[in-house]
Order: sequence, then C-alpha cells, then structure tokens
Amino acid sequence: MSFEICIVPFWGQGHLFPCVELCNRLTSRNINITLIIPSTIDTSLPSSLLQHHLIRIAHFPSPPPPPSQDDLAPELERILANNPTRPVCAIVDIMMTSCSAPVFTKFQIPMVAFFTSAACSAAMELATWKAQPLNLEPGETRFLPGLPENMAITHLDLKQRRQHPHPPPVVGGSLHYGGGTRFPPPPGKGPPHHGGGFGFPPPPGKGPPKLGGPPPWLDDVGEISALIINTCDDLERPFIEYITNHIQKPIWGVGPLLPEQYWNSIGSPLIDRDIRSNRRSSVTEEEVTQWLDSKPRGSVLYVSFGTEVGPTSEENEELGEALELFEEPFIRVIQAGSSIGGGEEGYFGNRGMIISGWAPQLLILSHPSTGGFLSHCGWNSTVEGVGRGVPFLAWPIRGDQYHNAKLVVSHLKVGYMVSDDMSEKITKQHIVMGIKKLMSDKEMKTSAEILSAKFQHRFLRSSVEALDDFIHHIKQ
Repeated sequence: MSFEICIVPFWGQGHLFPCVELCNRLTSRNINITLIIPSTIDTSLPSSLLQHHLIRIAHFPSPPPPPSQDDLAPELERILANNPTRPVCAIVDIMMTSCSAPVFTKFQIPMVAFFTSAACSAAMELATWKAQPLNLEPGETRFLPGLPENMAITHLDLKQRRQHPHPPPVVGGSLHYGGGTRFPPPPGKGPPHHGGGFGFPPPPGKGPPKLGGPPPWLDDVGEISALIINTCDDLERPFIEYITNHIQKPIWGVGPLLPEQYWNSIGSPLIDRDIRSNRRSSVTEEEVTQWLDSKPRGSVLYVSFGTEVGPTSEENEELGEALELFEEPFIRVIQAGSSIGGGEEGYFGNRGMIISGWAPQLLILSHPSTGGFLSHCGWNSTVEGVGRGVPFLAWPIRGDQYHNAKLVVSHLKVGYMVSDDMSEKITKQHIVMGIKKLMSDKEMKTSAEILSAKFQHRFLRSSVEALDDFIHHIKQ
C-alpha cells in the first residue's frame, strides 16, 4: 500500500543534492512525495525528479526579496491545508525545523529532522559543549567521553574556533538568493536563523552564538519524533551512537546520499551532466576527460572549495603561487564571480587546468589520474572523495567543515591538514609542503583505496537497511 511523505528541504546546493537522492530512494520504494520548495529553484532540480509520477511539487512564491521564516509558515500551512492526502510524516531539513514545527504540529503530522551533513559534526559540537569548561593550554588535549580518542579536542582546535566564531562571507555566489546559505531576517528581528548549528547564527532573540554554548540544533530536535542523517552506520557509527544516546530518539544513517550512478560506476569516470543539471562552466566535460587522460595515474591534484565559501583573496594568491611552485599537474576550480585566474582554463599551460564556475567533480574524482583532493571538506565533497579513494589535503573554511576535516585526517586517516594551525593565515609554504606530503604518500593512497572499497560495498548496504528500517518505523 502506497503512502505519502512531505519533504521540506533547505535551498542551498549542499542541502538540495542529498534531498534529491533521498527522494529517489523513497520513490523507488513506491512512496509518494510532496516536495515543498520555492518556485525559483526548479531549475536546480533534475527533470527526472520534477516529472516523476510519485512526486508532487508544491511551490510557494519567492519574489524578490526572498521570504523570511515568518512568511514561510503561512505558505506551508496553505500548502498542507490544500494537500489532497495527509502525509504520514514530514522530513524537514534541520535548517527549516524552526519555522516548520508549529505548522506540522497543528496538522498532527510527525516531523523527522534531516541532517544533510555528517554525524561527526553534530556529535563533536554536542560533546565539546558537554566537556566545558575547555581552557586548554598549548599542547594540551581533552578527550571527549563517548567519542573516539582520535577525535580529542586540542588547544589548536579551540584557537581556530575563537579565531573564526562566525562563517566568513559567502564567496562567488550559489544558486539561491544571491549565494545565500541563510534566510534574510524578518524586519526588526536581527540575524537569521538556520536551525542547524554548524557555526551559523542562532535563532532570532537568542543572542549571538557563544563559544562553549549548546549547539543551536539541540533546541530544534526537541520538536521532532526522529532523525535521519546523510551518513551510514559503518562510516560514522560512534558519532551516530553518541547523538542517539543524548537525544533519546530514533536515528538512522540513510546515506551517503549520492547518485545511483555513483555507486554503479566503480572503475569508470562519471559524466556529471547525466546526474546533475548543467551549470555554467568554462570547460566541457569532454575537455576535462581528454586532459585527465593525458596525465599519469594518480598524478593530478584536484583543488576545489565548492560553490559557497573559499579562502581569502590573500590566501588565494598564496594558493596560486604554491601551485606554480609545485610543478605537477593540477585542476583548480575558480568559483563563479571570482576574478582569480581570469577565468581562463589552461592558465599554466598543459600542466594545470583552471575551471571557472561549475566543475564536473564526480568525473574528476572518479578518474584514475586524480591522486589528491585539496578540499574545504564540505560533507558532499568529503564523501565523494572518500568513496573514490582520493586522499585529502584539508583546508576547512567554516562550521562543520572543521569537524569533517578532523574526521578525514584523525579518524579515517585518509588525509592531512593544510596547516597545523588553521587560525593563522595559510601561506604558500604551508600549501606546497602539504601537497608534496600528500601526493608522495603511497601508504595514504592505499589506505584511501581500502576505505573506498568498503564504502562501495558494505557501507551502502548499511544505509539501505537503515532506510528500510526507517520506512517500517513510520508505517507503524
């Protein structure tokens, strides 16, 4: 018997990608979906989803300026009041729970929170808060009870948090509302709230985020009946267990929510345009493939910070000089709207490829010539690299990226940090040393390939089992 689930995603690119894959997995189990989105983001979703016979798209208008959270609640209520059937539950991105909870409560629809990031980041925020006070001296380490010892907090971890308590401005822009990963605030209500922690501002009226305070998402999970996370038990078991023990609610790791083609294309490069809608880019996928085909196996460094954040202008100059000094092949992605590198591919001739705008990341990471990934460690990029056995040079910029980087370097042991002290400016010397260490470490590459083999087989099975268990739970 078919039934319906209502899904409310957040609109940032890193949130939409896993939401699309969650919809695909649910519809493959004959579940009807009502997807509630602003009318402006249809172009960011694949046509296969928009035209799926089990998916009903419920739009709310989003003329400029985009709606505040106060606007969203009435729109959500209007959509639910006109819905022909009553959903058995609502899966709501954790960044949307604050504005959604009163409406779903009114309609007596159980709400399940959706974390599109790692369990590690949420667990580390929670454990760090519980371990207060944290007045560590240089060289001192504090173990976090209930978490792996290799995830202990160091003095340098705290120094970096004090140096970057807020996320830096969005760089380059993303596909929604001028690149914003936040709501605009309601008039007179101060900073916006995302409801999801990870270094972002707290809810209106709760004051600025305090170092050492509880993670902002902790209040939001009080409104939910269960939680699903874009990860899997075999990849992040201790972190899932830690969160479960604290909030005392059912949790399922139903990810990593990557395209089906990703899992089915082991040993062969992916074609991104077959999976994700085309976006503006200075090169074609055929040009990227041809360039990679001309390079030795494992020789290419891939450099990308995603679409929303990046190093400072000064650090970007240091990065450019470091790549020139490195004298090995690389692909560097320049974010849309940036003037760095002039947006010209082939900036260093045959040795380096510069991609301005959208890059076919799945293709690049799955190509045998790619041997390292200099990354901000956003969660989607992290699992895509881990799944393809590409070791990391981690350069986190904000929020959960620091925790993801620590997971990669300290727990999974498939990468290095670009600098030991991330609170200081990153120099070309840091970058050159990091690149050389990463690209010459054959044992690290072997470890990444071993982890990738587990990722492709056992990890996927555990997420399939978790999703089936989740569906069984909500049917009851």
